[in-house]
Amino acid sequence: MLRMQGLSKVFQVEQVRTHALREVDLHVGEGEFLAVTGPSGSGKSTLLNIAGLLEGVTTGTYTLDGRDVSTLSDGNRSRIRNEKVGFIFQGFNLIPDLTLYDNVDVPLRYRGLGVKERTERIIRVLQRVGLGSRMHHFPRALSGGQQQRAAIARALAGRPRLLLADEPTGNLDAEMAGTVMELLQEINAGGATIIMVTHDPDLALKATRNVHFVDGTLSDRFRLDVNLVAA
Repeated sequence: MLRMQGLSKVFQVEQVRTHALREVDLHVGEGEFLAVTGPSGSGKSTLLNIAGLLEGVTTGTYTLDGRDVSTLSDGNRSRIRNEKVGFIFQGFNLIPDLTLYDNVDVPLRYRGLGVKERTERIIRVLQRVGLGSRMHHFPRALSGGQQQRAAIARALAGRPRLLLADEPTGNLDAEMAGTVMELLQEINAGGATIIMVTHDPDLALKATRNVHFVDGTLSDRFRLDVNLVAA
């Protein structure tokens, strides 16, 4: 599904250069569920932003669904992002003055889909995440877990090939986190490729593969930690 080779990302503010990613080689196959762990500032979110075409690369190559997207213009990146990628954020990012139905509808309108197709997609995905009876409620009337499921529905409505989740359970209690994780596993079983950033090693172990970042580079630390726990 995606391949990064020798990928580096450098941010420069005035005279300060920050190496967010350093020579990263990463391949994620079609239908994988990859968990990305690591301490704060290790490059996890930068990796996700590049994977989702929100940021470009400094050096190296990034191939998405068979196409080199490393040097595309902002406009072309936006088009491919809208066609292939869905995002789930820790903070839900729902629009408070819109109902769940309208929150899911907003990105579909940007795609230029007709009313009938939008309506069918919205109802289908809200039912899939267990919110069919809540579609005309506003976010403030929902629990944190319900808001996160609504955010997942919004991402799914676009039928993405690649779903990117940045700490999707970070604002939830253990029970709600488990519910959201089960939903992501179900979505992955349906064929979607998922990359999830998380600080929770227990949740990471529920993915089909794990990678760990330290100082912008891939590390074997996660596997070592898991082996120590198992021992």
